[in-house]
Amino acid sequence: MEITLNNTKENFTPAELSISEILKIKNFTFKMLVTKVNGNFVKRDDYDKVFVKNGDNVSIIHLISGG
Repeated sequence: MEITLNNTKENFTPAELSISEILKIKNFTFKMLVTKVNGNFVKRDDYDKVFVKNGDNVSIIHLISGG
């Protein structure tokens, strides 16, 4: 499957992956993340339930706070 992940084309072997699986594969370990699939916000509780398919546009953004 080919998706766009953070504006970069990425290829994965399975036909679909959950958000949780993508986070593991790409080693996203930061706790404060904003995730969107095709422009739709995905809640952290749904990371195991939302599946990314060929052609999807995925954004995974680290939130950083400070002063």
